[in-house]
Amino acid sequence: MDSHRRIILALCLTLFFLVAGTGGYILIEQYTLLEAVYMTVITITTVGFGEIRALSESGRLFTIFLLLFGVGSLAFAAHAFTESMIERAWSPARGKRIMEKKINLLRKHTIICGHGRVGAAAARHLADSQKSFVILESSAEQCLLLKELGYLYLSGDATREQTLRAAGIKSAGALLALLDSDPDNLFTVLTARELNPTLHIIARSESASAESRILRAGADSIISPYASAGRKVADKIMARAQKQHLDQKLTEVVSDSQPRWLEVNEESGLIDHAVEAAAIFLEGQIVGIRRQGKDVLTPTADTRLVKGDMLLVLHVRKRETDDVRPEQPQKIVLVDDNPVIRRLYTRLFQKAGFNIITASTGREGCDLIIMEKPDAAVVDYRLADISGLEVCKFVRESEEGQGVKLFLFTADESPEVRESAMKVGVDVVVLKSPDAGEIVNLVRKEVAQKEKS
Repeated sequence: MDSHRRIILALCLTLFFLVAGTGGYILIEQYTLLEAVYMTVITITTVGFGEIRALSESGRLFTIFLLLFGVGSLAFAAHAFTESMIERAWSPARGKRIMEKKINLLRKHTIICGHGRVGAAAARHLADSQKSFVILESSAEQCLLLKELGYLYLSGDATREQTLRAAGIKSAGALLALLDSDPDNLFTVLTARELNPTLHIIARSESASAESRILRAGADSIISPYASAGRKVADKIMARAQKQHLDQKLTEVVSDSQPRWLEVNEESGLIDHAVEAAAIFLEGQIVGIRRQGKDVLTPTADTRLVKGDMLLVLHVRKRETDDVRPEQPQKIVLVDDNPVIRRLYTRLFQKAGFNIITASTGREGCDLIIMEKPDAAVVDYRLADISGLEVCKFVRESEEGQGVKLFLFTADESPEVRESAMKVGVDVVVLKSPDAGEIVNLVRKEVAQKEKS
């Protein structure tokens, strides 16, 4: 019998003897209800108080019976409660519940799938950096090790949706797919991308043939431990030979001896641009941002620049092209009132090499397109203030918007929408699909054709 049933049985026995004792004293001694309950309680609990009044012989025999069996029921109840508390304190399920509660409180954490050599190194680095993370591991041996290390972990299959949800994938900031099998990593990436479209995913790959599949499944980047190790060995071997020929190279890359500060203002043309795009434009590396008196070192690639920012730029140049400005990335404007969609496509377009600027309303999009004069604009059909068709019509009728390639992004497949779009000057109607990268590839193709023509 389990502890739960024992507790129920003990409570039923105790209640039975309370009722039986109360009824017995009422029938035998003609006590009132309150007197009978009082007499029953002090008898079963053996507190030693005196009788309300002298008992008859029948009353004394009944009291002996009540003492023997009533006290036993209380002892049984105390034993059942104590045993249940001990079981709860030492039960593995209790530790699992505590772990799950801690994981549910995490926000913007990293999920590490697999605690092999690569996963263990990643976990150590995150722990040293005091970053929050959760490890998903199916090996019982590794789970014991994780418990000893004090890491947050879940035992389960990382390719399953249920396991990823338990790890808090909806609120996570990044996922590392570091399982030993390429197919497992692919399925993990596929499931994770479906659950959280804005998640930053890094996956491990053992073979070059699997890299493209994992990237198509939704990974942002691929790491190959053996390929990386091989490159490092080769680099060390070639380092000495390279040093002997540095002076003969016309395309040698050199760095300025001192980084310099640049202000983000109207003249710089960097307002509302991402750090990655700004770095390409400045032909250097942005190593820090000073904003409102606070310094941010090594800002992320998607950090947006605002007016008044001071950029610490480490310039890099090629000797034969010192006087030539680098080619600026193609500029894209995305108009969508869904913040999740904006973040997702910002990351995808930046990864594809575009300089992307976003607007959350139709009117803001109109102003942005006219002001920035981008190579292309991707406009959502359904916006909160004005429709995507109205945005496209306004842009096409303006002089500044004549050269902008217009893409209408819609889930409506009806011919009427397509016909209306063509009438207002839309170049391409793009139907929404589960493949988030489809529109990026289409925009790249259309813009490339535009430049050739």
